[in-house]
Amino acid sequence: MAWISAELALRDWGDNNMNPNFTDSLIKWTLAVFLVVVFAFLYMPIVHILFASLSTRPNFPYPPEFNVASYIRLSTNTVYQSAFLNSLLLASCTAVLSTVLGFLATVGVLRFAGKRALIYAIFFAAPLFVSEILLGISSMALYYMLFELQGNMLTAIIANAVHCFSFCFLIMAAMLYKYDWRMNEAAIVCGASPLRSFFEIMLPITWPGIMGSLITAFVLSLNGLDVSFYLLGATPTMPSVAWGALRYGVKPELYALSSLINIVVFAMIIALLVAIRLKRKAA
Repeated sequence: MAWISAELALRDWGDNNMNPNFTDSLIKWTLAVFLVVVFAFLYMPIVHILFASLSTRPNFPYPPEFNVASYIRLSTNTVYQSAFLNSLLLASCTAVLSTVLGFLATVGVLRFAGKRALIYAIFFAAPLFVSEILLGISSMALYYMLFELQGNMLTAIIANAVHCFSFCFLIMAAMLYKYDWRMNEAAIVCGASPLRSFFEIMLPITWPGIMGSLITAFVLSLNGLDVSFYLLGATPTMPSVAWGALRYGVKPELYALSSLINIVVFAMIIALLVAIRLKRKAA
Protein backbone atom coordinates (compact mmCIF):
# COMPACT_ATOMS: atom_id res chain seq x y z
CA MET A 1 0.00 0.00 0.00
CA ALA A 2 2.94 2.30 0.58
CA TRP A 3 3.94 2.32 -3.07
CA ILE A 4 0.35 3.08 -4.08
CA SER A 5 0.28 6.08 -1.73
CA ALA A 6 3.64 7.25 -3.10
CA GLU A 7 2.39 6.94 -6.68
CA LEU A 8 -0.77 8.92 -5.87
CA ALA A 9 1.28 11.62 -4.16
CA LEU A 10 3.64 11.85 -7.16
CA ARG A 11 0.69 12.09 -9.52
CA ASP A 12 -0.88 14.88 -7.43
CA TRP A 13 2.44 16.72 -7.43
CA GLY A 14 2.71 16.39 -11.19
CA ASP A 15 -0.85 17.62 -11.71
CA ASN A 16 -0.15 20.65 -9.55
CA ASN A 17 3.23 21.52 -11.08
CA MET A 18 2.76 20.56 -14.76
CA ASN A 19 0.68 23.63 -15.58
CA PRO A 20 -0.46 24.38 -19.14
CA ASN A 21 2.19 27.07 -19.63
CA PHE A 22 4.98 24.63 -18.85
CA THR A 23 3.50 22.04 -21.22
CA ASP A 24 3.15 24.59 -24.03
CA SER A 25 6.73 25.74 -23.54
CA LEU A 26 7.98 22.16 -23.61
CA ILE A 27 6.11 21.48 -26.85
CA LYS A 28 7.39 24.67 -28.46
CA TRP A 29 11.01 23.96 -27.53
CA THR A 30 10.71 20.37 -28.76
CA LEU A 31 9.33 21.52 -32.10
CA ALA A 32 12.03 24.20 -32.34
CA VAL A 33 14.79 21.64 -31.80
CA PHE A 34 13.18 19.33 -34.35
CA LEU A 35 13.01 22.14 -36.93
CA VAL A 36 16.64 23.06 -36.34
CA VAL A 37 17.68 19.44 -36.91
CA VAL A 38 15.58 19.17 -40.10
CA PHE A 39 16.87 22.43 -41.56
CA ALA A 40 20.44 21.52 -40.67
CA PHE A 41 19.99 18.19 -42.46
CA LEU A 42 18.60 19.96 -45.54
CA TYR A 43 21.05 22.84 -45.80
CA MET A 44 24.31 21.30 -44.59
CA PRO A 45 25.20 20.02 -48.11
CA ILE A 46 24.73 23.54 -49.51
CA VAL A 47 26.91 25.05 -46.79
CA HIS A 48 29.50 22.32 -47.34
CA ILE A 49 29.71 23.14 -51.06
CA LEU A 50 30.18 26.81 -50.21
CA PHE A 51 33.02 26.01 -47.79
CA ALA A 52 34.58 23.63 -50.32
CA SER A 53 34.57 26.34 -52.99
CA LEU A 54 36.37 28.74 -50.64
CA SER A 55 38.88 26.30 -49.18
CA THR A 56 42.34 25.12 -50.21
CA ARG A 57 41.23 21.57 -49.25
CA PRO A 58 37.89 21.05 -51.06
CA ASN A 59 37.56 17.37 -50.09
CA PHE A 60 37.35 18.18 -46.37
CA PRO A 61 37.29 21.95 -45.86
CA TYR A 62 37.24 21.89 -42.04
CA PRO A 63 38.49 23.99 -40.41
CA PRO A 64 37.93 26.35 -43.34
CA GLU A 65 40.94 28.01 -44.93
CA PHE A 66 39.40 30.60 -47.17
CA ASN A 67 40.77 30.90 -50.69
CA VAL A 68 39.18 32.22 -53.88
CA ALA A 69 41.46 30.33 -56.27
CA SER A 70 38.59 28.11 -57.47
CA TYR A 71 36.57 31.17 -58.49
CA ILE A 72 39.57 32.56 -60.38
CA ARG A 73 40.01 29.28 -62.25
CA LEU A 74 36.27 29.22 -62.97
CA SER A 75 36.56 32.56 -64.79
CA THR A 76 38.95 30.92 -67.28
CA ASN A 77 37.23 27.51 -67.60
CA THR A 78 35.35 27.59 -70.91
CA VAL A 79 33.60 24.23 -70.36
CA TYR A 80 31.86 25.32 -67.17
CA GLN A 81 31.08 28.75 -68.59
CA SER A 82 29.47 27.22 -71.67
CA ALA A 83 27.52 24.74 -69.53
CA PHE A 84 26.32 27.54 -67.27
CA LEU A 85 25.17 29.72 -70.18
CA ASN A 86 23.37 26.79 -71.84
CA SER A 87 21.64 25.88 -68.57
CA LEU A 88 20.71 29.51 -67.96
CA LEU A 89 19.19 29.84 -71.43
CA LEU A 90 17.35 26.52 -71.10
CA ALA A 91 16.01 27.32 -67.64
CA SER A 92 14.95 30.89 -68.47
CA CYS A 93 13.07 29.96 -71.65
CA THR A 94 11.47 26.94 -69.99
CA ALA A 95 10.36 29.02 -66.99
CA VAL A 96 8.73 31.69 -69.16
CA LEU A 97 7.03 29.17 -71.48
CA SER A 98 5.80 26.94 -68.63
CA THR A 99 4.46 29.89 -66.63
CA VAL A 100 2.61 31.39 -69.59
CA LEU A 101 1.05 28.05 -70.53
CA GLY A 102 0.25 27.26 -66.89
CA PHE A 103 -1.42 30.64 -66.40
CA LEU A 104 -3.52 30.33 -69.56
CA ALA A 105 -4.52 26.76 -68.68
CA THR A 106 -5.50 27.78 -65.16
CA VAL A 107 -7.64 30.66 -66.40
CA GLY A 108 -9.31 28.39 -68.92
CA VAL A 109 -10.04 25.64 -66.40
CA LEU A 110 -11.27 27.84 -63.55
CA ARG A 111 -13.27 30.32 -65.58
CA PHE A 112 -14.54 28.54 -68.68
CA ALA A 113 -14.47 24.78 -68.04
CA GLY A 114 -17.56 24.65 -65.84
CA LYS A 115 -18.46 21.16 -64.62
CA ARG A 116 -15.60 19.61 -66.61
CA ALA A 117 -12.97 21.61 -64.74
CA LEU A 118 -11.87 18.63 -62.62
CA ILE A 119 -11.36 16.44 -65.71
CA TYR A 120 -9.22 19.07 -67.41
CA ALA A 121 -7.25 19.65 -64.23
CA ILE A 122 -6.43 15.94 -63.97
CA PHE A 123 -5.17 15.89 -67.56
CA PHE A 124 -3.04 18.99 -66.98
CA ALA A 125 -1.54 17.53 -63.79
CA ALA A 126 -0.88 14.10 -65.38
CA PRO A 127 2.75 14.85 -66.44
CA LEU A 128 3.64 14.97 -62.73
CA PHE A 129 3.35 11.18 -62.66
CA VAL A 130 5.65 10.60 -65.67
CA SER A 131 9.29 10.01 -64.81
CA GLU A 132 11.83 12.42 -66.29
CA ILE A 133 13.85 9.68 -67.99
CA LEU A 134 10.71 8.37 -69.72
CA LEU A 135 9.81 11.91 -70.75
CA GLY A 136 13.30 12.41 -72.20
CA ILE A 137 13.26 9.17 -74.18
CA SER A 138 9.73 9.69 -75.50
CA SER A 139 10.48 13.31 -76.46
CA MET A 140 13.61 12.23 -78.33
CA ALA A 141 11.65 9.54 -80.19
CA LEU A 142 8.81 11.94 -81.01
CA TYR A 143 10.94 14.75 -82.37
CA TYR A 144 13.40 12.55 -84.24
CA MET A 145 11.14 9.83 -85.69
CA LEU A 146 7.95 11.78 -86.29
CA PHE A 147 9.15 15.32 -87.04
CA GLU A 148 12.73 14.38 -88.07
CA LEU A 149 14.17 17.00 -85.74
CA GLN A 150 17.61 16.56 -84.26
CA GLY A 151 18.06 17.19 -80.58
CA ASN A 152 18.71 20.89 -80.00
CA MET A 153 17.99 23.64 -77.54
CA LEU A 154 14.48 24.24 -78.89
CA THR A 155 13.34 20.65 -78.45
CA ALA A 156 14.94 20.55 -74.98
CA ILE A 157 13.03 23.69 -73.97
CA ILE A 158 9.74 22.20 -75.19
CA ALA A 159 10.33 18.90 -73.37
CA ASN A 160 11.31 20.66 -70.15
CA ALA A 161 8.24 22.89 -70.45
CA VAL A 162 6.05 19.78 -70.60
CA HIS A 163 7.64 18.57 -67.36
CA CYS A 164 7.39 21.95 -65.58
CA PHE A 165 3.94 22.87 -66.90
CA SER A 166 2.09 20.77 -64.32
CA PHE A 167 3.93 22.40 -61.43
CA CYS A 168 3.12 25.85 -62.76
CA PHE A 169 -0.50 24.87 -63.33
CA LEU A 170 -0.95 23.69 -59.73
CA ILE A 171 0.74 26.80 -58.32
CA MET A 172 -1.43 29.11 -60.40
CA ALA A 173 -4.56 27.09 -59.61
CA ALA A 174 -3.92 27.51 -55.89
CA MET A 175 -3.54 31.26 -56.43
CA LEU A 176 -6.57 31.76 -58.72
CA TYR A 177 -8.94 29.32 -57.02
CA LYS A 178 -10.64 32.07 -54.99
CA TYR A 179 -10.10 34.87 -57.47
CA ASP A 180 -13.21 36.98 -58.10
CA TRP A 181 -13.60 37.12 -61.88
CA ARG A 182 -16.30 39.77 -61.55
CA MET A 183 -13.57 42.36 -60.96
CA ASN A 184 -12.35 41.91 -64.54
CA GLU A 185 -15.90 42.12 -65.85
CA ALA A 186 -16.53 45.29 -63.85
CA ALA A 187 -13.37 46.88 -65.24
CA ILE A 188 -14.42 46.03 -68.82
CA VAL A 189 -17.91 47.44 -68.17
CA CYS A 190 -16.27 50.66 -66.96
CA GLY A 191 -14.42 51.00 -70.26
CA ALA A 192 -11.13 49.21 -69.68
CA SER A 193 -9.79 46.87 -72.32
CA PRO A 194 -9.18 43.20 -71.40
CA LEU A 195 -5.42 43.83 -71.52
CA ARG A 196 -5.68 46.84 -69.20
CA SER A 197 -7.93 44.97 -66.78
CA PHE A 198 -5.31 42.22 -66.65
CA PHE A 199 -2.39 44.52 -65.91
CA GLU A 200 -4.21 46.79 -63.45
CA ILE A 201 -6.49 44.33 -61.63
CA MET A 202 -5.49 40.71 -62.11
CA LEU A 203 -1.70 40.97 -62.25
CA PRO A 204 -1.26 42.88 -58.93
CA ILE A 205 -3.23 40.14 -57.16
CA THR A 206 -1.74 37.09 -58.86
CA TRP A 207 1.90 38.11 -59.34
CA PRO A 208 3.15 36.09 -56.30
CA GLY A 209 1.83 32.94 -57.95
CA ILE A 210 3.36 33.93 -61.27
CA MET A 211 6.75 34.58 -59.66
CA GLY A 212 6.47 31.30 -57.74
CA SER A 213 5.80 29.46 -60.99
CA LEU A 214 8.75 31.14 -62.67
CA ILE A 215 11.15 30.24 -59.85
CA THR A 216 9.88 26.65 -59.61
CA ALA A 217 10.15 26.02 -63.35
CA PHE A 218 13.55 27.73 -63.48
CA VAL A 219 15.00 25.56 -60.71
CA LEU A 220 13.49 22.33 -62.06
CA SER A 221 14.79 22.86 -65.59
CA LEU A 222 18.16 24.12 -64.36
CA ASN A 223 18.71 20.91 -62.38
CA GLY A 224 17.10 18.51 -64.86
CA LEU A 225 19.51 15.93 -66.29
CA ASP A 226 17.39 13.23 -67.94
CA VAL A 227 15.47 15.40 -70.42
CA SER A 228 18.49 17.49 -71.42
CA PHE A 229 20.73 14.42 -71.69
CA TYR A 230 18.57 12.78 -74.36
CA LEU A 231 17.72 15.94 -76.31
CA LEU A 232 20.93 17.98 -76.19
CA GLY A 233 23.48 15.23 -76.66
CA ALA A 234 26.98 16.69 -76.58
CA THR A 235 25.78 20.22 -75.74
CA PRO A 236 27.03 20.76 -72.18
CA THR A 237 24.72 21.82 -69.38
CA MET A 238 25.39 22.09 -65.67
CA PRO A 239 23.80 18.74 -64.74
CA SER A 240 25.56 16.87 -67.56
CA VAL A 241 28.94 18.42 -66.72
CA ALA A 242 28.49 17.61 -63.03
CA TRP A 243 27.48 14.04 -63.85
CA GLY A 244 30.46 13.59 -66.14
CA ALA A 245 32.84 15.06 -63.56
CA LEU A 246 31.94 12.32 -61.08
CA ARG A 247 33.90 9.79 -63.15
CA TYR A 248 37.14 11.75 -62.87
CA GLY A 249 36.67 13.55 -59.56
CA VAL A 250 34.81 16.77 -58.84
CA LYS A 251 36.98 19.83 -59.42
CA PRO A 252 36.86 22.88 -57.12
CA GLU A 253 35.59 24.98 -60.04
CA LEU A 254 32.37 22.96 -59.99
CA TYR A 255 31.96 23.73 -56.29
CA ALA A 256 32.39 27.41 -57.07
CA LEU A 257 29.84 27.37 -59.88
CA SER A 258 27.35 25.42 -57.75
CA SER A 259 27.76 27.95 -54.95
CA LEU A 260 27.07 30.84 -57.32
CA ILE A 261 23.92 29.13 -58.61
CA ASN A 262 22.72 28.47 -55.05
CA ILE A 263 23.30 32.11 -54.13
CA VAL A 264 21.32 33.29 -57.16
CA VAL A 265 18.39 30.96 -56.41
CA PHE A 266 18.29 31.94 -52.73
CA ALA A 267 18.46 35.61 -53.71
CA MET A 268 15.44 35.16 -56.00
CA ILE A 269 13.45 33.44 -53.24
CA ILE A 270 14.37 36.08 -50.65
CA ALA A 271 13.47 38.88 -53.08
CA LEU A 272 10.06 37.25 -53.67
CA LEU A 273 9.40 36.95 -49.93
CA VAL A 274 10.46 40.55 -49.29
CA ALA A 275 8.25 41.80 -52.11
CA ILE A 276 5.26 39.86 -50.75
CA ARG A 277 5.82 41.28 -47.26
CA LEU A 278 6.14 44.84 -48.57
CA LYS A 279 2.95 44.42 -50.57
CA ARG A 280 1.09 43.20 -47.48
CA LYS A 281 2.33 46.15 -45.44
CA ALA A 282 1.30 48.56 -48.18
CA ALA A 283 -2.17 46.98 -48.30
